[in-house]
Amino acid sequence: MMLKDFSLPLAFYNRDTWLKVAFFAVSVVMAGFSLYFTDGLVTKLEEREKQQIELYAETIRYALTSDNNADINFFFERIKKINENNTIPVIWKDGSGHLNSINIPIQESLPTEKKQEILQQKLLEIIAENNKPIEMDMGFQKEYIYYGNSKLLKLLRYYPLSQLLVVLIIGFLGYIFLSYSRRAEQNRVWVGLAKETAHQLGTPLSSLTAWVELLRNEPHINPDIVVELSKDIQRLETITTRFSNIGSTPVLKLEDIEAVIQNFISYLKIRISSKVTIEIHSSLAANQTANLNKYLFEWVIENICKNGVDAMGGHGQLRIELKEGKNNLIHIDISDTGKGILPSNTSKIFSPGFSTKKRGWGLGLTLAKRIIENYHQGKLILKSTEINKGSTFRITLPKPA
Repeated sequence: MMLKDFSLPLAFYNRDTWLKVAFFAVSVVMAGFSLYFTDGLVTKLEEREKQQIELYAETIRYALTSDNNADINFFFERIKKINENNTIPVIWKDGSGHLNSINIPIQESLPTEKKQEILQQKLLEIIAENNKPIEMDMGFQKEYIYYGNSKLLKLLRYYPLSQLLVVLIIGFLGYIFLSYSRRAEQNRVWVGLAKETAHQLGTPLSSLTAWVELLRNEPHINPDIVVELSKDIQRLETITTRFSNIGSTPVLKLEDIEAVIQNFISYLKIRISSKVTIEIHSSLAANQTANLNKYLFEWVIENICKNGVDAMGGHGQLRIELKEGKNNLIHIDISDTGKGILPSNTSKIFSPGFSTKKRGWGLGLTLAKRIIENYHQGKLILKSTEINKGSTFRITLPKPA
C-alpha cells in the first residue's frame, strides 16, 4: 500500500507565515487609509464650523453697531440661516458678562439666575474643547463668542478609533483562524502519518514473530539471542500501538509509575553505550500509581531519555528522580550531563519541526508535550539547562483521586 500524499498540507505550512504577514499588512493599510481619510474630513469640518461661527459673530457685531436697517435685515437673514444648523453649541458673552446661547437646551421656565448658572457651567465645558473664542469689537467694549464641536464632529473624532478597533478585531480573528487551520492541518498530517506507519509495521511484525518461534525450536541457536529478539519485537509492537493510538482518545489506567519507568530503562540500558550510566531515585510511596496510558507515557520517557543520551554523545549520566510535589502532584525530573540547550533555543524546543539534529524531524518533544498535557492532564517543561553541563526536563502528573 502506498503512503498518502501529504505534500499539500505541508505546503500550506510554508505559506501560513506569509498569509499572516499579508493579512496583517492589508489590515494596517486599511486602518492607515481610514485614519488619514477621516482626519481630513475632521479638519475640513472644523474649519467649516469655525467659519460659520465667525460669520455669526460678524453678523451680531454689525447688527448691533450699524445704523443701516437694510443691512441689518440682510444680516439677520444670515443669522437665521446659521441657526438652521442646530448642532453647534454657541455662547455669546457680552461686555457685562451676561451669557446668551443657541443650540444649548435650557428650560424657558427657569429663573434667569439659574439659566446663567447652567450656561456658565456649559461655557467651561466648551472652553475645555480648545476652540479659540471669536472676539467681537463693539467699539465701546469687546464681546466674545464661544463655540463647541457639533455632534457630527465629535462622532468623527471617535470614528477612526472605532474603525481601528474593528480592524484589530478582524485581524485578531483572522490570525486565530489561520493558526487554528494550521494546527488542525498539522494534526491531520500527524494522525495520518502515525496510523499509516502503524499499518505498515503490522505485516513485517507478524512475519518476525513467526521467525522467532522457528528460531526458538532450533537447538544450535543461542537462547539469549532469541530472548533479545523477542524483546525487540515486543518493542516494535509497543511502538505500533503508540502510533495507532495517535488521534484517538487513549485509555488511561492506574499504573505503578516507577515500575513503568524501570521496565523501559531495563530495555534501554543494553541498547545504548555502556559509558552512559542511568540512575533512578524515588521518594514516592511504594507502588505509587497514576492514571496513565502505558504505551504513550513510555514514549515520552523514551523521547526525553534518548535526547539526553544524544546530548551526552554516548558518555555521561542520566538521572531520573521521582518525588511528590504540592497540591497532590507527582514530579518526574529527567536530567542529563550533556551539552545543554542554547538560551536562544529554549523557547523553541517544543515547537513542531524544531530540531538541532541533522536528521531530526523535530516532533519528539512536541508529541511528548502533547501526550502529557492533552492526554494525561499534566505538564512537561524544560526545568533547567546549562551549556556543557546538561539539562533537566520535568514531567508533572496529578495523583489519582
